[in-house]
Amino acid sequence: MSDLRELLRGIEVFPGELPVFDLTGLPADPHELFTDWLRDAVRQGVREPHAMTLSTVGSDGLPSARVLILKNLSPDGWQFASSSASRKGRDLAARPAAALTFYWPQLGRQVRVTGDVAPAAAADSAADFLARSPGARAEALLDRQSRPLSGLAERDAAVAASAARMAGEPGAVAPHWTLYTLRAHGVEFWQGDRERRHTRVEFTRGQAGWDRGLLWP
Repeated sequence: MSDLRELLRGIEVFPGELPVFDLTGLPADPHELFTDWLRDAVRQGVREPHAMTLSTVGSDGLPSARVLILKNLSPDGWQFASSSASRKGRDLAARPAAALTFYWPQLGRQVRVTGDVAPAAAADSAADFLARSPGARAEALLDRQSRPLSGLAERDAAVAASAARMAGEPGAVAPHWTLYTLRAHGVEFWQGDRERRHTRVEFTRGQAGWDRGLLWP
């Protein structure tokens, strides 16, 4: 354990050059700033910049987190998709609120989003499902996420059968597939600094729009 402690303490943080968080001319809406940061991450070659950690709380009061892909950012909020029968789907049915965390290590940037979550219309969820890759659709059509699995052979056989079904039913949609939208109550933008003089800007939704302020590191 002491060796592990030393290993962790020896890992360099923020090894590259970090961008400066220019606070002049900040937009009034966090959606615009998030889009700018996401596009910057794409330009800088950050791998999977649309990956995010989705955190939910179930009916048992226990938190759960997993990494998903951001599908879109609309005027209504941040969108992601999953089976409503999965653990995260059941969590959201019991407590329709969540947190999203984006981390772009090469830039030393994080974005934290919290808010209420609502399912989209069935037609929108179906369109999202049909836009997925064939392999992703074949797996999701099984609708068995998080259930016990006897072995990898069972998985492979089931996915192969599902892919064969798709060949004859190209428009098949998993019945529980759901597109969700998180309407943010708060959005925090975090820019790291080598000397730990991190810059944090928090947007909070108010009755008349967004309020904005700085936070201590």
